[in-house]
Amino acid sequence: MATTVEKRKPVFIKVEELKPGTNGHNLTVKILESKPVPAPKPRRAPMSFSQRSQRPSRINECLVGDETGCIVFTARNEQ
Repeated sequence: MATTVEKRKPVFIKVEELKPGTNGHNLTVKILESKPVPAPKPRRAPMSFSQRSQRPSRINECLVGDETGCIVFTARNEQ
């Protein structure tokens, strides 16, 4: 018999409520600036098979904020 997992309702917080070292928060913010982070240059050392099969990640550093403050958010791939 399959068990169903109940999803918790998201709880939104403000930027000023964030604490260092925490994660998994829901925020509603405005993107003020976004800059792509250049991909590192390939190393000369041979890659393992598992490293070759991974797609390179895209990373953007975004300045985001709400009425209580601004933070730098690192967005990865489709975020």
